[in-house]
Amino acid sequence: ISFDDFVKMDIRVGTITAAEKVAKTKKLLKLTIDTGLDTRTVVSGIAEFFSPEEIVGRQVSILVNLEPREIKGIMSQGMILMAEDADGRLDFVKPDTTIKVGSTVR
Repeated sequence: ISFDDFVKMDIRVGTITAAEKVAKTKKLLKLTIDTGLDTRTVVSGIAEFFSPEEIVGRQVSILVNLEPREIKGIMSQGMILMAEDADGRLDFVKPDTTIKVGSTVR
C-alpha cells in the first residue's frame, strides 16, 4: 500500500472490557473494547488461543476506522492487531506498559 494509505489507519490503544464466545463457532470471540473514543464490539478469530476470561482487562491495539462488518450476525466495529509466529501462535500487539486508553499507535 502507499504511504498515504498507510497513514489513514487510525490505530488506538484500547482495553477489552468483556469477552464471550460466539455461539456455534470454534474460533470467534465477541469482544467489547473501550477505545478511549467510545465502546466498540469487535469479533475476532482468537478463541483457539485465548479464553474470554483471560483477556478481559488486557490492553490491545485496535484499528478504529475500519468499515463495520457483520460477522455471524454481530456487527464488528474494528479489528484488533495480532502478531503470528512461525508456528501459527497469536499474541496481542500491545504497549509494554499500561498506557492511557485512546492513545494513538504510530
